[in-house]
Amino acid sequence: MDENAVPVYAQIAEELRQNIQQGVYRVGDKLPTEVQLSDRFRVNRHTVRRAIALLKSEGLLRVDQGRGTFVAGIPIRYPIGQRVRFNETLTAQGFETSFQLLRNVEVPADASVAKGLELAIGDPVAVIERLTFADDQPISISAGHFPLKRFPAILSQEPRMWSISNLLREVYGCDHIRRSTRVSARVVNPQDARLLKLPLNYPILLVESINVDQDGKPVEYGVTRFRGDRMELVFEN
Repeated sequence: MDENAVPVYAQIAEELRQNIQQGVYRVGDKLPTEVQLSDRFRVNRHTVRRAIALLKSEGLLRVDQGRGTFVAGIPIRYPIGQRVRFNETLTAQGFETSFQLLRNVEVPADASVAKGLELAIGDPVAVIERLTFADDQPISISAGHFPLKRFPAILSQEPRMWSISNLLREVYGCDHIRRSTRVSARVVNPQDARLLKLPLNYPILLVESINVDQDGKPVEYGVTRFRGDRMELVFEN
């Protein structure tokens, strides 16, 4: 027996790895079943499981119980620093970003929003909610709440909503500085699961933030739901 021979499961893992790198299977794609892969490589299912386990340990695959095996994306590192620069962060890592506007409406401030923006409960706020994509894969849903007394025409600025920081700076001469961030883990709700293309029992990262202007006055209370399998939040000093 050749002691230097590469184990069969490792050979299968290497071929699947090349398939992913070559785009045969793209991020979010479901791999063939164990039975189908066993037939393709003419091995038993145990060998296929070992190959999948190896690629899962490398972060290339994820296994969703009851749904199958999927190609996982490269984790996106998002530094939580003073400046709110989400688009620039993704672009710098080589991702192409795009957005889908989900809501652009006026609502009365509830208790959480009023506290975050230092308003009275019931004061009018604008809600801008967006679904964000990285390389055409959904990664987050963000809902920004803005005081309408401060930004009376913000709901009419839809063409500029691809970048909230730019919108506030260019239209209102307002800076966009992070004051506080709170992160917690949640199980995705049914509506978000559909938009983020996640199973119902999947974890997400819930990020609540308060952003202020150059004078320290609150300008945004934000709630973002990130895919837990795609994002790494890095807190900077």
